[in-house]
Amino acid sequence: MARFNDGEVAIVTGGAQGIGAAYAKTLAAEGAKVMVSDVLDVNNTVNIIKQAGGEAIGIKADVTDDKQVGEMVSKTVSQWGRIDILVNNAAIFAQLKMQKFMDIPEDEWDRVLRVNVRGVFQCVKAVVPEMKKRKYGKIINIASGTVFKGTPLMLHYVTSKGAIVAMTRALARELGDDGIRVNTLAPGLTASEGMVRAGQFKGAMSEGNIASRCIKREEVPEDLQGAMLFLASKDSDFVSGQALVVDGGSFLH
Repeated sequence: MARFNDGEVAIVTGGAQGIGAAYAKTLAAEGAKVMVSDVLDVNNTVNIIKQAGGEAIGIKADVTDDKQVGEMVSKTVSQWGRIDILVNNAAIFAQLKMQKFMDIPEDEWDRVLRVNVRGVFQCVKAVVPEMKKRKYGKIINIASGTVFKGTPLMLHYVTSKGAIVAMTRALARELGDDGIRVNTLAPGLTASEGMVRAGQFKGAMSEGNIASRCIKREEVPEDLQGAMLFLASKDSDFVSGQALVVDGGSFLH
């Protein structure tokens, strides 16, 4: 039986490719109606979902633009009348150059924090009023295993994802009385489309990461599906403010 059989509606940001597309397709396969959002073309993800018999629509939206985020929410509600799940996946990572913190340009720092932190904040603000109407909702903020390991040479990225863990905890406290659960999913280094294209995460870095894991193989987007479904479904109705690390056992806590 599908996990989502009560008309649940999900929004997935950064859903055009890679991990975000995997989240969107998995939610749809389990019966959710999915709005796929990205600054890139989302038609491929939407079409794959429809061809598999699922329901999906898409929109090109910048998570740091209130007008575009508002259109994402209003289009979702207009189509299906509700929002139950938000997967805050949109972020800057694969295109970043690994470098010492002293060499990170200030405009790059600002851009990463604007998208990775403020974008999450803006999306949460936009969907919460709809979730409050039903006194129920699941917000899944995507962090990173780098936060828990203090990974060097990406200070702006690691800082942004550390902020996501902190934001999640505070939001969980504020929204608990409204029936809204807020949790963090923290992937390890994952061989997504963007990562493969970037190339810089291959070789010694990838090999060292794999060697640090209990399960010694490359992580792929499909490895995150089960954890995401748990946090999005009623299975986790008594879970909030938590960080679930999915990295093959590289970080143990």
